[in-house]
Amino acid sequence: MPLEIKIGKRFGFLTPSTVAVRLSGSLDTATAPELEKQLAPVYAGKAKDLVFDLGDLHFISSAGLRVFGAARKVFSGRGGQVSFVNLQAQVRRVFEIIEALPGIGIFRDDAEMDRYLASQTGQYGPEQ
Repeated sequence: MPLEIKIGKRFGFLTPSTVAVRLSGSLDTATAPELEKQLAPVYAGKAKDLVFDLGDLHFISSAGLRVFGAARKVFSGRGGQVSFVNLQAQVRRVFEIIEALPGIGIFRDDAEMDRYLASQTGQYGPEQ
């Protein structure tokens, strides 16, 4: 199954320095290189935080986990973080089994992530 990648800012997000990446399909050995290629400008940019929306991601292999680990390294190096939202059960299970990405926020949905970020930043609602 191919991977569809959409990169942009989340509307109404708490911080303007956050980039959102929505993944649909399968993140595996065949598709991970394309994700790495599309993330290169994000890494070169000034965003502080990166959010992966995995609501439509149906499969992830170790190659996909490697991409997420690289993203964590980039963003933690600039004082930011990588977070994940809307994980499907089978993808969440992969994260639980390997426990390979400690320190990365995994949230049930956007609202839960927004509440967490508000508590961390002192902001209490979407940007106006």
